[in-house]
Amino acid sequence: MAKFILNFLQISKGDVKIAGGKGASLGEMTQNKIPVPPGFVVLATAFERFLAETDLNVEVETQLNKINYKNINAVDKASNTIRDLIHDAKMPKDLQQEVLAAFKALNSKFVAVRSSATAEDSSQASWAGELETYLNTTEKNLLGKVKQCWSSLFTPRAIFYRFEKGMRNSKVSVAVVIQKMVESQVSGIAFTVHPVTKNKNQMIIEAGFGLGEAIVSGQITPDSYIINKSNLGLEDVNIAKQEKMLVRKGESGNTWKLISSNQSSKQKLSGWQINQLAKICLQIEKHYKKPQDIEWALAKGKFYITQSRPITTL
Repeated sequence: MAKFILNFLQISKGDVKIAGGKGASLGEMTQNKIPVPPGFVVLATAFERFLAETDLNVEVETQLNKINYKNINAVDKASNTIRDLIHDAKMPKDLQQEVLAAFKALNSKFVAVRSSATAEDSSQASWAGELETYLNTTEKNLLGKVKQCWSSLFTPRAIFYRFEKGMRNSKVSVAVVIQKMVESQVSGIAFTVHPVTKNKNQMIIEAGFGLGEAIVSGQITPDSYIINKSNLGLEDVNIAKQEKMLVRKGESGNTWKLISSNQSSKQKLSGWQINQLAKICLQIEKHYKKPQDIEWALAKGKFYITQSRPITTL
């Protein structure tokens, strides 16, 4: 029986303390029948057990207590020392076995491995929230990436942030989300309230060919579709010409692939697909009772939601 791992199906939004903000959100959506790629969370208790069993908790405290926060080099130095200690320490055998067994059960060659910070006060858990993410991870480097997520709790930025926010003595930990990677033909983002006009009756969907990172990082210009939320009617379609798309290139990450000229000017999603996706996005907004900023992917004709968070700019 797994002690340090929970499947998304076993997690809900009340589990921020053990699964972190990101883990709790993915579990909450899974339980509410929103199409999230399957996955599991290596709970924060696993990290605490690792620190206790390797006696690193004492060493980490010592390093943190030595820092002179006025000196940025001191913060960097402590960060490097702590991250090296975590990297070099061996993960307890039963933990390794649990993580690998859960990975095998996912039946996916590639997974995304993401840090999910936990804090006593869940509003603090979003702190500098994105710790680290490793895409295209395989079984071979899985355990190493889990440890890198653990140690991302001690990047200079994270150490300094906790100092600045007076969280130096509050209990902060990190869980790790491991999720099947979908090979998306089309992907993008959606805002359930128009982020520019702030019109609450309009939703905007942005779509591009290939993997979603290209849109999130602003490397390609996506199509944009404006949808009327009360009747799901399409109010505006803006097709962007796309000459290259980001595709997976095995374990070594992603690579750009040219798009043929007859394909590059095509609309990325059909009217029917836009309608399907809009319904899922509305379901998420209704569930969270707040306007959402959503990342989605279309793989083999099925929509998946890879992330959803409240829109912070409204």
